[in-house]
Amino acid sequence: MLTKLLVTALVIAFAWATLKRSSRVKTTKKPAADLGQSILRRYMVTGTLAVLLLGSASYLGWYWYDGSQVLSVTIVSPNHSGETVYQVKKRDISQHEIVTLDGITIRLSNQERVIIATSAK
Repeated sequence: MLTKLLVTALVIAFAWATLKRSSRVKTTKKPAADLGQSILRRYMVTGTLAVLLLGSASYLGWYWYDGSQVLSVTIVSPNHSGETVYQVKKRDISQHEIVTLDGITIRLSNQERVIIATSAK
């Protein structure tokens, strides 16, 4: 995911540098209409970059916020009569293991039943 964002940023930076270089090469006088289009193009490129950066920052912020939510994970084992409840961040839950807030890694078997619920604050 981060690689895609970096590649996109590099492509945008390269395109922006190319547009700036091509505008510097032309040293002849421009009519007023061309000047208006040049200014409009500059504002559109800047606006597009701003929207892309804002969108990327929003997405990354939401991804971090959603992954940081604390959930209650209840594990019910068929071998034991009781059930155990752990506090886990959402991003630390995978298919075969969980990592608790205390840093304990718990590997899950196929026989265990896992119940995930949001923690009441």
